[in-house]
Amino acid sequence: MCGFAGWLSQGRDLTCEHETIAAMTATMACRGPDESGVWTTPQIALGHRRLAVIDVPGGKQPMRVETPAGTVALVFAGEIYNFVELRRQLEQHGERFRTDSDTEVLLRGYLCWGDDVVTRMNGMFAAAIWDESRRRLVLVRDRLGVKPLYYFPMPDGVIFGSEPKAVLANPCVEPAVDADGLRELVELTQRPGWSLWKGMRSVAPGSLVTVDESGIRTAQYWRLRASPHTDGRQSTVNRVKELFSDSVRRQLVSDVPRCVLLSGGLDSSAITGVAAGRLRGFGEQLRTFSVDMVSGTHGFVADRLRTTPDTPYALEMASHVGSRHEIVQVNADELADPEVRRATVTARDGPAFGQLDASLYLLFKAVRSESTVALSGESADELFGGYEWFHSPGIATAGTFPWLAASHAGRTTRAPVFSPDLVRALDVPAYVADQYATAVAEVEHLDGESEDRRRMRVVCHLALRRFLPMWLERKDRMSMAVGLEVRVPFCDHRLVEYVYNVPWALKTFDHREKSLLRHAVADVLPRSVATRVKSAYPWTHDPAYESMIRAQAQELAHDRSAEVFSVVSRDWLRSATSRSNSTASIEWLLDLHHWFDLYRPSIVI
Repeated sequence: MCGFAGWLSQGRDLTCEHETIAAMTATMACRGPDESGVWTTPQIALGHRRLAVIDVPGGKQPMRVETPAGTVALVFAGEIYNFVELRRQLEQHGERFRTDSDTEVLLRGYLCWGDDVVTRMNGMFAAAIWDESRRRLVLVRDRLGVKPLYYFPMPDGVIFGSEPKAVLANPCVEPAVDADGLRELVELTQRPGWSLWKGMRSVAPGSLVTVDESGIRTAQYWRLRASPHTDGRQSTVNRVKELFSDSVRRQLVSDVPRCVLLSGGLDSSAITGVAAGRLRGFGEQLRTFSVDMVSGTHGFVADRLRTTPDTPYALEMASHVGSRHEIVQVNADELADPEVRRATVTARDGPAFGQLDASLYLLFKAVRSESTVALSGESADELFGGYEWFHSPGIATAGTFPWLAASHAGRTTRAPVFSPDLVRALDVPAYVADQYATAVAEVEHLDGESEDRRRMRVVCHLALRRFLPMWLERKDRMSMAVGLEVRVPFCDHRLVEYVYNVPWALKTFDHREKSLLRHAVADVLPRSVATRVKSAYPWTHDPAYESMIRAQAQELAHDRSAEVFSVVSRDWLRSATSRSNSTASIEWLLDLHHWFDLYRPSIVI
């Protein structure tokens, strides 16, 4: 995995901006701790930080090819899982390779197939390709949006990078946030192309952005298409098993140590079972890791989303496949540590999920000391219908995003955290309604589908295109903050395309969540894991943690110099510290405070 930055300008000589592009690239050091490279011409400047995973000695970037028409240069982050097959095809077309890297496969694939190369790729990736002969820049992102890519349009070109911090390091870009940025902080609708920062955009999943002298254009090269599903139950289960097993097989390929993140739930255990069997055939023992919340006063506390603890199931799964398992223990002091929280906010370039980010960051940090690559179970819940709200009566007809409908039944939104004047100016309900209407309009339907099927297709589409991206972003930012590459086998686009079109009744044929997946991988799981009810990612209920968080909030409430109170209600914070059900909101406000302190954003409403 890697990180990159770049600058295209039609109006200045970028060979004079070496220090700027070097500074932009340096912000990506966490994503690429192994190597650094910068290449500049008068019109284009590219910088790259590398985490060496495939062809360690040969995959240096920026990578260039000299053609009779001019230079074609590339910076790339991610992995192409079918690069061996693509390389054979390109060699048959006459291409000759200098390295064994997937980066060169993408570069020479562009020379042979142009923009269509991305439709041939199976992987997680973001890339920038400069074609000198056409004076044209191409920015591309994988289908599901596993790898991030941001850009900031300029009057004479564009500034871009793997994360907003790379773009913000350019002095031409002001760290400002407007109403659209703040609205997404209040209610998570994950608008495609959205960025927190004013004027900045993200390349939407499955999209190409081209920049040349005529301007900036966006094209979607992949979307979820509706197609008839004609396979019967057993054929469908068999096909899911085949596609999933092939995805795991491909994603195990690495020239550096790799492991699986094993929670003891169905998704991670499925990956573990298939991966362990695959490696066993080569005489290799799988490494697995899990996280456990350590409490100084009591053990596991069940709640509505977490009815059983992870650790016993993770240990049973590890024993079942013979993996070398390690439990990473996270305690209240670590979770509440302001330096840890500042690290997660820096990784995010903004506030997000409080202790959920902090514990994942600490897990990844521990894993990175033993492994460079990890496989994880993101996307299984969105793909196979694992969340409670998939199955809740009335959610499909609620007229809003299902996760918002479900959460509002149990808690308030983040809006009360902000000052009343700002809440009125943002008009979040109107924004959410507009986003929901836009998202629903993008869903394709088949002729003759029943109303129930149409509604569940909408829910499944929203889960994959609006809900999943926020969790993929969390995974990417927390892992790359410590230089760990996390791969996601359930995001293989072949598996996604197939399962998306399976009717909802077949997805839940045994009247449980994730029926298809459960039956497809039953042969590699112990029965207790195969029948376990879904349990959400761990959440600490340690009173010591809550006490520390509330103490930090009380201290902040008395800080007259804290810039966060330009948008946050000080009165709300004071009252929240005395309420027992406000920990999550307080966490988020503290992260918002760290963000203001670190980035000093200008708020433009």
